[in-house]
Amino acid sequence: MNGLIMAGQLLLGLSILVILHELGHFLAARAFGIKVEKFYLFFDAWGFKLFSFKVGDTEYGVGWLPLGGYVKISGMIDESMDTEQMALPAEPWEFRSKPAWQRLIVMLGGIIVNIIVGIFIFWMLTFKYGETYIPNDKLANGVHPGIIGEEIGLRDGDKILAINGQKVIRFEELISSKVLLSGPKLTISRDGKAIDLKVPETVLNSISKHGIDEFVEPRIVARKISQVDKPTTVVESKGLFSRITGLFSKKGPAKVYTPAYDAGMKVGDSVISINGQSVRYLNDFTTQIQKSAGKTVAIKVLRNGNLIDLTPKVTAEGTIGIAIAKFKLPISHIDYTFFESFSVGTSKAWTTFADNGKGIWKMITGKVSARNISSPIGIAQVYGSEFDWANFWRLTGLISMALAFMNLLPIPALDGGHVVFLIVEMIKGKPLGDKFMERAQVVGFVILLSLMVFAFGNDILKLIQK
Repeated sequence: MNGLIMAGQLLLGLSILVILHELGHFLAARAFGIKVEKFYLFFDAWGFKLFSFKVGDTEYGVGWLPLGGYVKISGMIDESMDTEQMALPAEPWEFRSKPAWQRLIVMLGGIIVNIIVGIFIFWMLTFKYGETYIPNDKLANGVHPGIIGEEIGLRDGDKILAINGQKVIRFEELISSKVLLSGPKLTISRDGKAIDLKVPETVLNSISKHGIDEFVEPRIVARKISQVDKPTTVVESKGLFSRITGLFSKKGPAKVYTPAYDAGMKVGDSVISINGQSVRYLNDFTTQIQKSAGKTVAIKVLRNGNLIDLTPKVTAEGTIGIAIAKFKLPISHIDYTFFESFSVGTSKAWTTFADNGKGIWKMITGKVSARNISSPIGIAQVYGSEFDWANFWRLTGLISMALAFMNLLPIPALDGGHVVFLIVEMIKGKPLGDKFMERAQVVGFVILLSLMVFAFGNDILKLIQK
């Protein structure tokens, strides 16, 4: 069910963006009197399609191959590779008969619409929800670095004051592209002294491997135990049939106790120490438990004013089956007027666009691994297994700006490739040959197909490794 929700959100988000992108090409072409033969969501490869209908000169439909969509513009060498049409004399309603500047606008139409859609989504989200953030100067206990944070030199309790000399206002800045894509200098306060630390430009590789939670997070004071997992009953079995059906088990039902429950921990207990090490912050608890995976630990808890010694055995995964309540983080919220939201939303959209450029450049220069490229599998996981309209539209806005940037890349078969060829034509004063354009399309298809296979391979390998 979770997989269906992820796939459903991805399909809905991409379908909206693909239709609007192709609509940009369609409207620009019709504005210049160019005939559009087809307008399809998904590809009707080898002539197969789910359904179609015709209005005027244009056939509208839904193909069976969900890898995007297209508009077939008459008299244009595109993914349809309609060489027969191109062999005929040019007609006045065809793409090739129009001035280069008009054809350039047609090719930019989809990109422009994606940018407008991205800005509009961020504008509306900002107007409706405002901005909620953690004030950095209110984090009295500093931060807790994960594996990645420790590697760059951060320590528990550090207070991060500035990024490249600019004061950090919101904690979220520390886990944004401002840090993750730029390799900046962090100024921190430790034991009353100011220290500078350099974030490596390759930090995104570590984020991809370990997750953003292993970079840095607010240091939180631990409170009382809020939950102790109760024992469950399972059926133990060696046989394949029994494992599938739960029947004919050789051992029969067996109770599995959680370490904390078995050791006598109760809701309301306060963890004072683990193996003699004081526990004040949540990360103190998790650090001590995780490094004792598979071992018995000595935990001292406070219960009704009395200190009690307990000795649970930590699981191999580094857990004992409890949840600890934590003090709430300081939160600030800003609401914006309709017009103020436009400025803030536009800034967010363009930051997303620029971040795509920075990420691609880092891959080209070898500072970021190409393993960070994601396919629809990875994008679906980001949408998540629960449907939330705010999250759905935020991610759809991000993808819209990403699609605008990706389509602007100078790769044949993408809009950016056509734009480059048209600019060359405008400089030369004459169009490039049809044979050259056909071969360029083939090269572009090969590049895109290779990237797609690589991206799917990345995500499948990540799933297997998990």
